[in-house]
Amino acid sequence: MFGPMAPDPRHAPLFEPIRVGNKIFRNRFYVAPHCSGLGVEYPGAQAYLRGMRAEGGWAAVNTEYCAVDAESDDAPWVQARLIDQRDQANLRLMVERVHQFDALAGVQLVYMGADHTGFVTRLPAGGPSQVTSAMSGHSCYALDKQDIRRIQRSYVEAAIRARDIGFDLVQIAAREGFSLPLQFLWKYWNHRTDEYGGSIENRTRFWRETIEQVREAVGDDCAIVAGFCLDSFNDESDRAFKVSDDGIAVVELLDDMVDLWDMQVGHLEDDVSSSRFFEPFWQRSYIEQVRPYAKKPIAAVGRFTDPELMARAIKDGVIDIIGAARPAIADPFIPTKIFEGRGDDIRECIGCNICVSRFNNGGGRIVCTQNATVGEEYRRGWHPEQFNESEMAEEPILIIGAGPAGMECARVLGERGFANVHLVERDDHIGGHVSWISELPGLRTWRRVVEYRESQLHKLTNVAVLTGQNLSADDVLDYGASTVIVATGAEWDPSGANPITHAPIPGADADFVYTPEQIMLDGIEVPGDRVLVYDCDGYFMGSSIAEKLASEGKAVTLVSPSDQIGSYLFFTDEGGHVHHNLLKLDVELVPSHVVTSIERGLVRGHNSYHSGKVSEWPADSVVLVTQRLSRSSLYDELTRSPELLEENGITRVLRIGDCLEPRVIAESVFDGHRLAREIDTSNPAVPLPFIREQRILGWDADAYDSELTHTLPLEVSSHTTATVKSPQDRCADAFHSIRHG
Repeated sequence: MFGPMAPDPRHAPLFEPIRVGNKIFRNRFYVAPHCSGLGVEYPGAQAYLRGMRAEGGWAAVNTEYCAVDAESDDAPWVQARLIDQRDQANLRLMVERVHQFDALAGVQLVYMGADHTGFVTRLPAGGPSQVTSAMSGHSCYALDKQDIRRIQRSYVEAAIRARDIGFDLVQIAAREGFSLPLQFLWKYWNHRTDEYGGSIENRTRFWRETIEQVREAVGDDCAIVAGFCLDSFNDESDRAFKVSDDGIAVVELLDDMVDLWDMQVGHLEDDVSSSRFFEPFWQRSYIEQVRPYAKKPIAAVGRFTDPELMARAIKDGVIDIIGAARPAIADPFIPTKIFEGRGDDIRECIGCNICVSRFNNGGGRIVCTQNATVGEEYRRGWHPEQFNESEMAEEPILIIGAGPAGMECARVLGERGFANVHLVERDDHIGGHVSWISELPGLRTWRRVVEYRESQLHKLTNVAVLTGQNLSADDVLDYGASTVIVATGAEWDPSGANPITHAPIPGADADFVYTPEQIMLDGIEVPGDRVLVYDCDGYFMGSSIAEKLASEGKAVTLVSPSDQIGSYLFFTDEGGHVHHNLLKLDVELVPSHVVTSIERGLVRGHNSYHSGKVSEWPADSVVLVTQRLSRSSLYDELTRSPELLEENGITRVLRIGDCLEPRVIAESVFDGHRLAREIDTSNPAVPLPFIREQRILGWDADAYDSELTHTLPLEVSSHTTATVKSPQDRCADAFHSIRHG
């Protein structure tokens, strides 16, 4: 797979084969089960997303959580499923793609139990006891012995289906709360008094029986993986599941039955740990406690991006296999790059959890701040490491603004071989707003967005990066570029206009009222002891500014019109940790309130639901985190005079990123990436059509599968000639065929 070369000796342990049951991992890299928002709803996207990791050198690649029974309905969140032959047909393509690159394919079998929704099937679901889930808000019925046997049969039948379509690894998951075996293990859910409750031996019984039955059914055809949550982490009650007691006992009870342990710690918000609060491989001390009792190999995640940390974890014997979800999302080619000694080319995960947020926010498709191609491998035909050449490669291109969108656009144009790309930035450094955002508390890792692109741009001799140049419209006209791309970003609105009122706040123009840029970029020291932060954004900015000021000794009041402070942070699984930090710093949290006026020493507002419920807050200074506005004046000025553009040889002026619409960093990166991929179309401002995976009435299965399954092979050479259609063109052809038959 990796060719004749050898890895750096320091990293050699990462590339030693290891036996897992009757299967051989060709190296120590394992893509752990993780959600993508694709599942069996988008089988082509699912297959090509997972297949890309296999191509990138991972020894084994897993699905997301895969339902074994119709009762395990988690809609609107998108699972994989193996309930019948239709599900087998949809997952078969994933197995084929993974096997195509000589990797092992794994499936994580799950019955949601108490955490089901039933929104599609309208079915109830069972749990060890009748409890209400804090995650779904739904109750469940208490499984009797007959129910237990029925659900265990569902696991067995799903495992057989998995084996029959070629899956190599079958995981029986007891992890992260949303699986029935874990709900039997934890006293938090399990209140039974029969042989399935009480002692740890009894609480392990359901999982043990299920594993026994699955192993008997699939024999030696599949390795059996135990996905195990070792510790409930932040639960300090007498019902807590602790590694030092229950965790060790479970490993002792089951180690003889499994081929691989896939271990994690805590609920989802802890397991998918934000870089804002957790260091890489913070789980190490938990795994060390069970290591002496596990004779079988252990895989574990740890937001691994550093080859030295990975190799040390293997050498020390703490784990045997490097598990990853988010790092493989950010860069599917981590194993290949380490093997080839290209560690500086790794697109490191920043731990922002924007990927998690899309799923948590009602089952949206996966995105990544670092990797614009994730989820687009199939529907747009994008490959993270391969770029087709353009017939327009000699066209001179000027990009104005070196923020996330501008950097990514320049990088991809450079990779596509455009001979003369200039990336011009008014500041003396590139990075745009990410440069100062990464100085906020806990966000240092976000600097990787800049560092990766800075290093890649440095290697591209066909891209010139020019800093400290603030171009006017006249400068652009005289520059000599035929294509001009404006990526000048956005800024926080100083007027206080916001999504609630769409109007400025009276008093916002006072000299004691500031925006985040003025504090972070201009270095203004906020005067006075009492500061009010008004957060209408709901993401990281308001809480981060409040935390920064509170840690500097200010008495901070954080006001939000939303019912939760930092409401979007609960989608990134950071909300609870952020609240803990703010309360620890004595920040006064005021949700569900609208600010209506600002005066010296006093801010007025009212309850979001009752304008008659008036409130007043003393404040020496105010910080407005209300909305962002695009810096589009240069674009507006250039496009105002088409005749001047023509006279100066400029054929088109385009805008990307926050200059077009203020968005999260991931979407700005995507916007720059998309434009660079599609810049040689007749109108690149309008995205090319992409494959929408949907059944069409009147189409038979053969016609549908022929169009969708085989339209976009990804073996696109990095030196594709003009006679070979680009992935974008193939995608457009496929879309046209679907629309017009």
